[in-house]
Amino acid sequence: MTAMAIGESLMDDRGELEGMFDDEELEEIRRAREEWEAETLEPAIERHGERTDRFATVSNLEVDRLYTPEDVSGLDYGEDLGFPGEEPYTRGVYPTMYRGRTWTMRQFAGFGTAEETNERFHYLIENGQTGLSTAFDMPSLMGIDSDDPMADGEVGKEGVAVDTLRDMEILFEGIDVGEVSTSFTINPSAAVIYAMYIAIADQQGVPREELRGTLQNDMLKEFIAQKEWVMPPEPSLDLVTDVIEFSAEKTPKFNPISISGYHIREAGSTAVQELAFTLADGFAYVEDGIDRGLDVDEFAPQLSFFFNSHNSIFEEVAKFRAARRIYARVMDEWYDAEDPASKRLKFHTQTAGQSLTAQQPLNNVVRVTIQALAGVLGGTQSLHTNSYDEALALPSEQSVRVALRTQQIIAEESGAADIVDPLGGSYAVEALTDEVEGKAMAYIEEIREMGDGSVRDGVLSGIEQGYFHREIQDAAYEYQERVEAGEETVVGVNAYELEEDTRPEILEVDETVQRRQRDRLESVKRERDEEAVEAALSELEEVVAAGENAMPAIVDAVKAYATMGEIMHVFEQQHGSYQETAGVAY
Repeated sequence: MTAMAIGESLMDDRGELEGMFDDEELEEIRRAREEWEAETLEPAIERHGERTDRFATVSNLEVDRLYTPEDVSGLDYGEDLGFPGEEPYTRGVYPTMYRGRTWTMRQFAGFGTAEETNERFHYLIENGQTGLSTAFDMPSLMGIDSDDPMADGEVGKEGVAVDTLRDMEILFEGIDVGEVSTSFTINPSAAVIYAMYIAIADQQGVPREELRGTLQNDMLKEFIAQKEWVMPPEPSLDLVTDVIEFSAEKTPKFNPISISGYHIREAGSTAVQELAFTLADGFAYVEDGIDRGLDVDEFAPQLSFFFNSHNSIFEEVAKFRAARRIYARVMDEWYDAEDPASKRLKFHTQTAGQSLTAQQPLNNVVRVTIQALAGVLGGTQSLHTNSYDEALALPSEQSVRVALRTQQIIAEESGAADIVDPLGGSYAVEALTDEVEGKAMAYIEEIREMGDGSVRDGVLSGIEQGYFHREIQDAAYEYQERVEAGEETVVGVNAYELEEDTRPEILEVDETVQRRQRDRLESVKRERDEEAVEAALSELEEVVAAGENAMPAIVDAVKAYATMGEIMHVFEQQHGSYQETAGVAY
């Protein structure tokens, strides 16, 4: 019997959906609970008490002592849960989930020059990693070259430096891009990195339609949380949609965007805010694609999401399950998606960097394990586990190996991957899923109202008005107050402190990286065909001015070895730069 048929079988005589428990059963449970409270619970509390008067998640969502069928009395199995691989996908987007194959295991890699990061890539692949995840340095993220005065002191420090296609060629030397899935964490200049990856595929003879991977390319969350941009919001959104449109036609197995709540959470949001603002951004991109003239079922299956997994394990599992349910319903009801793939929310998860402590860093191994387990129990498609030393520096080889082994132990030893949606049906998890869903939808509806019925216009309006900034700032401030008051325990920071130095050996980026990278860039500029570069950049300028899809021209420009900075300068010249509105009234 399908989930829909189950839902129909639970209809009462009036055609209304009934819950999973009838009134008589609920009344019996209610009486039994009251009896338990009076005869068993209250005497125990009088004798021993409880640790605190209030129990809450890291997001300050209060949780009850006990959950029973009363807390899920309105739950309809067919409508609200269903089966894995079927709408509303609450229980997972695939029927067998990890019994078929485990999630993709990714570890962030990127530091110094392309040669050093290529070496780390090979190390991770040899140790069992199943997907590559690339971090870029700040100049690359901001669309400037390593020889720009603003890049001084930042080259190769936060990730790998990529100025031209030459760097990308070295980065993927000895790696068949047709065999590996690669994730790129980059936003303002994401279109350029995507074009370089396409050029690498063309060089290797890999058909573009076989390319697999994910481009972060989420500019809305940049304006909301991470604060890296080149152009104002609207032209930035246009370039994102250029990539989505181009990818739908040319690289159908590649995810052209990873709509990211991770950085929203890292900025201090609650789990509910992370979920709501991320889904709102996703719906904004959907609306922009539709307005571009694309059929929703042409591009929506390629959209992917990226969530944070924090310490409160049940809140996180509820968040992931609620995300799938909201997305399936909204894509169906608001955007008329028909292809089931357009309604399946697929997501990558990264453990919470913000939770890592410089004090007693080995404690971070335990934090990361709990957070990774939450991602697995919540049904993630891909997982990055942070390294225990990341609060101090870029991760060392040893810490990266421990982080990867954490995933492998969860997958191969814990049994967590053997049952689909193992916490489904838990009164606590189902009640929390409903609560998170309701609170997140309230936010999404508020954003939609800000845009007079358009989520996209609501998000853009919220950015300009400082709405998201204020919401996140307030949540972050309240959390820090609880930590400082001792209401929120951070082991090793405000409890169980140690006097001795517990810092491990950390990775240090060689100070010669900047010189070596600048030397290579100078060499590329000296050896390239300047007439071809000028022609490619002129063509790009004409395309941008005409409002046409810029991706084909960007691909031609990178193949001519135009630099990241030269390409992004074309967009900045055309659209201007952006300065965030300051002093927005509360």
